[in-house]
Parts: sequence; C-alpha cells; structure tokens
Amino acid sequence: MGMFLNSRIPFDSYRATASGRYFVDKTDLINELIPELGMDERFFCITRPRRFGKSVMANMVASFFGKAADASDVFDKLKIASTKSYHDHLNHHDVLYIDFSEIPRDCTNYKDYIDRIQNGINSDLADIYPELDIDISNATWDILTKIYLKTDHSFIFVMDEWDAVFHMPFLTEKDKETYLLFLKSLLKSKRYVELAYMTGVLPIAKYSDGSELNMFKEYNMATRIKFSEYFGFLDTEVDCLYNVYRQTTPNPQITREDLRIWYDGYFTKAGDRIYNPRSIVCALTDNELANYWTSSGTYDSVFSYIKDNVAEVQNDLALLFAGEPISADIQEYAATSMVLETKDEIYSAMVVYGLLTYRDGYVSIPNKELMDSYVAMMKKEKSLVH
Repeated sequence: MGMFLNSRIPFDSYRATASGRYFVDKTDLINELIPELGMDERFFCITRPRRFGKSVMANMVASFFGKAADASDVFDKLKIASTKSYHDHLNHHDVLYIDFSEIPRDCTNYKDYIDRIQNGINSDLADIYPELDIDISNATWDILTKIYLKTDHSFIFVMDEWDAVFHMPFLTEKDKETYLLFLKSLLKSKRYVELAYMTGVLPIAKYSDGSELNMFKEYNMATRIKFSEYFGFLDTEVDCLYNVYRQTTPNPQITREDLRIWYDGYFTKAGDRIYNPRSIVCALTDNELANYWTSSGTYDSVFSYIKDNVAEVQNDLALLFAGEPISADIQEYAATSMVLETKDEIYSAMVVYGLLTYRDGYVSIPNKELMDSYVAMMKKEKSLVH
C-alpha cells in the first residue's frame, strides 16, 4: 500500500471519526455511488463551504472502496452494511486518494507541487505492478493506461480539496491552466477511471469556462438537491447528538435551542435545515457555545467582494445585520474572474463560502455564530461602515 494508491491515511482518519461520540452515519452516500461505477456518469464534483464535512466524506468513500485495510469493523455497524452490494464492494477496489491541499516541503512553484503528486502515484504503481517494468518518469496517465491495457485493472479516484492549489501564493495564471490540463489528462475519457469523486469549496466553473473538466457533474448546496443530506447535520441528526450530549456530559451548559440559534440557519436546495457539523461537534465536546466556524480559516476575502460594489451592498449589510433577508438571484458560481462586479455575483460567492445562506430567492446571515463573525470582520474593515 502506498501514499496515494490504497493509502491507509483516509481509513485511519475515518475510523477515528466513526469512533467519536458525536458521529453521524452518512454511508447512504456510498449507495448512490455504487451504481455509477464504470458508467459514463461516474464523475462527481461536490462543493460545500469549509468545515461542512467534505474531507470526512472523502475519507469514508476511500475507506469503503479501497484495499488499504479491512474496514469491516467500521462499516459493519453502519447503514451501508444492510445493502445487497455491501460485501461485493467493501475493500474490493483500488483507490487513488489525492489531497490537493498538501504540498512539498519549501514549495515555491507549481512544478514541485504537481511533481510530488505525479511522482508519488507513479512510484506506488511501480511498486504494485513490478512485472510491468514501469518507468516512473512517464506521465501518470500513460502509466495508468498501460496498466489498464495489460491487466484490465481500473481505479477509483478520490480527490479532496481540488481547488486548494488556486489559493497558493506561487500559482500563476499559466499554472492554473496547466493544472486544469493535468486533471483533464488524468481523468477525461480514461477507461481506467472506475469512479471519480472530487470535493472542494469552489466549483469547477469558477476556474474553467472551457471543456477541460466538463465530464464532471457538479453539486453545490444552494442549487442542487442531490447529495444535500450528506453534508452538514440535519435537524433530526442534531436531536440525536444532543441526546448523547445530555446523557454523557456532566453539568451540561447548552440547550437544544442554543444549538439552533448559534449553528442552524443553512438551507439545502431541497429545503432541509442544515447545521454546520464542525461547530456542533466542537460545542457539544467543549460544553460551550463559541464561534468555531471562523476559527477554521480566514475569510477576509469576503471584503474584497464587498469592496467591489460597496455602493449597492452597503444598505443591504445593515439589513442583514438586523436579521432581515435580502432578495437575490443566486446562480451557479461561474465567475471566471476573481473580481465580482454585481450584487448577485457577490452574494452567490458568499453563499458558496458559507457566509450567507439562500432560500426561496433571499439571502440572509444564517445564525448567531456567523453574525458574530461578521461583526468581528467588519471591525477590521472600518472603511466599509459609515
């Protein structure tokens, strides 16, 4: 087993998550992927705001399908175990797992970044298929094609944080094009791809208006129904977690209504209420209400969006801070420029980042946690308030 091919890392991570006190079983997602194995519609890109469980779900998919370890002790206890195809697919597939947020030591250029991935995959393949005399200096897609033609073996690709590279300071505009070409060369029209499961914050259309990755079907929280119940916690799931909290926490300090006020307020396209899962788990574990969401990353970029259109957005901000929803036409976030010029483009981006929620034609600040975050961020940007 290698660092990329059938890696133990996602399995160990998911086993730790599944062993936690506040774990929610989302394995029904796997049941939706199994029928697409080897089919034309086998390319999925699921985008969600940060801390909405994307990495947990990527680890789950890799753990279930991959051969890194016997995962029966984890999945035998979960909902997927009751399905007819469970034993046919549990640990029966070769999985290539790529976390695109990881970089080489002292990385300062795109070549070193992408070479780490290509060389790592190539080395793993050479170790697993010594009889094929693989030249690891060749392109990864050429090596995978050779393996497929010689052995008829195919691979499941699980790719987390696909868009992380775009936020790295060393990336040039040319590098962005080269990266998209890399993904196209690795995945598009390749029969060795049994399934491609990719997650990130921003959709492909943010960075590509061409055909490089048009084989992917994209699913976001605001405009697509499919998969919406698997990212974030539903009301009923929070009810169950709160019961566990009450039964296992000495001197509990949090009420169920507290959780709703602080961490609820997101909506899926299907109309389900969604809680930020990381915030719920942290609050129940710490026995304390706090702003856990923004501590997971910096969101100063929102101000660059607002500054591009202060005149139109300024009055809306005052209403949003007062808890009033604002009418907005939220579309698939498809701006190919980092500059967002209209209110609807700005609000669409803020929904994608999880800074606003969208329902029935209106955007709003979801909850107290986000309201407090806005106040803190606005204090840093006094130029935005008069």
